[in-house]
Amino acid sequence: MHKKRRRRRQNDILRIIIYVIPLLCVIVAGIGVVRSFTANDNKIQQEQPDSEKLSPNSEKDLSNDTPTGETETDGTLTDDKQDDKNSPSKEQDDKKDTSAKDGQADAAKEFTLADLDNPQGFDERPTENGIVLENEQIDLNGLDTTCLDWGQGGDLDEYNRPAGCMQYQEKYGMYNAYFIKDEPEKKVIYLTMDEGYEYGCSSRILDTLKEKNVHVVFFVTKPYAEQNPDLVRRMIDEGHEVGNHSVTHPAAGLPSQDIETQTNEINENHRYIKEQFGYDMHLFRYPAGKFSQQSIALINNLNYKSVFWSFAYLDYDVENQPDPAESLQKIMSKLHPGAIYLLHAESETNTQILGDFIDQARAQGYEFKVFQ
Repeated sequence: MHKKRRRRRQNDILRIIIYVIPLLCVIVAGIGVVRSFTANDNKIQQEQPDSEKLSPNSEKDLSNDTPTGETETDGTLTDDKQDDKNSPSKEQDDKKDTSAKDGQADAAKEFTLADLDNPQGFDERPTENGIVLENEQIDLNGLDTTCLDWGQGGDLDEYNRPAGCMQYQEKYGMYNAYFIKDEPEKKVIYLTMDEGYEYGCSSRILDTLKEKNVHVVFFVTKPYAEQNPDLVRRMIDEGHEVGNHSVTHPAAGLPSQDIETQTNEINENHRYIKEQFGYDMHLFRYPAGKFSQQSIALINNLNYKSVFWSFAYLDYDVENQPDPAESLQKIMSKLHPGAIYLLHAESETNTQILGDFIDQARAQGYEFKVFQ
C-alpha cells in the first residue's frame, strides 16, 4: 500500500517535470524575446535624427499645401527658406518678379496733366490718342453773353509780351482759357496752326516740322477733316496735337448761337475725329477769336481748354499774301516767353518762312514746345 502511494507521487512529479517545466521555459524565453525587441526599438528611436521624427500632429502637418522649406516657426522662416532666398537662382527669380511688378505698375499708372510740363521732352507728345480732360463744371447761369473780339493789341511789357494777353489771362484763366503761357523765365514758343480749308500747303508744312523736329497744334474744322483725312492722320501719326475748330466756323462767332448749337459745334467735331481717327481732342480755338464769358465757360464744361494766341498777323488771305521777308522780320520781332503763335496753314508765306523762323528763334535761345 505504501509502495503504491510512493509510486503515484513519483509519477506526478515526473509529469510535472515533463510538462510544466518545458512550459515555464517557453514562457521565460518569450518574455526575453519581447524585452529584446522593445530595447532595440527604443535604441532605434534614440538614434533617429530629430528632423525625421513626426510630431503628434504629423498627419495634419503632411496634409498642408505649404511646400517643403516654407513652413513658419514662431513667425520666422526656417533655415531652408532662408537658404533658398539667399541662393543665386532665388535672387534672379526675385529680380524678375520685381521687374514684372514694376512693369505692371508703370503700365497701370494713370496719366495725369502734371506729366504735360516736361522740359526734357518739350518736343514730344506724352500720348498717341489725345488727352481726356475732366474739368470742374461751372454754372452758366448769369454769365455775360456779350461777344468779345480777341486781338493781342500792341502794348508790350518788359518781356515783350502783349499786355492785353496778360490782362485777359488773369481775367479768364479760371475758365481753362489761355491767351499766353505766363512763364517769363522760360523762352518757350507754342506754335499753333488753324486749318479751315486746304490750299496745298499743309503737307509741306508737315515736312518742315518733321525736319526741324517741332510739334504743333493743328486746329481743324469737321469739313476739313472730312475732306483731308490723310493729312489729319499724318498730323496724329507724326506726334502733333489736333484741336477742335468747330464744325461750321461761324463768322459771327460762337456766342451768336444758343447754348445747344454751340455745344453741337464742339461735340459733333469731337465725335467725328474720335470715330474716324480714334483720337480725343481737348483743345479748342474760337472761330475768328470771338467769345463771351458764357461761351468760354461752356467750352470748359465740355472738357476743353480754350486756346487763343499772343501773336497773329494777316496771313490768311490767300489772294493777298504778305511778303515773306517782311513777315519773317515781323514774326521774329514779336518773340516773347510763353508765346502762343497763330499761323494759318493755308498761307504760302508761312509755308516758305516756317523753317527759317524755327532756326532763327532757336538761335535766340527759344524752344518750341507743343501746347497741351
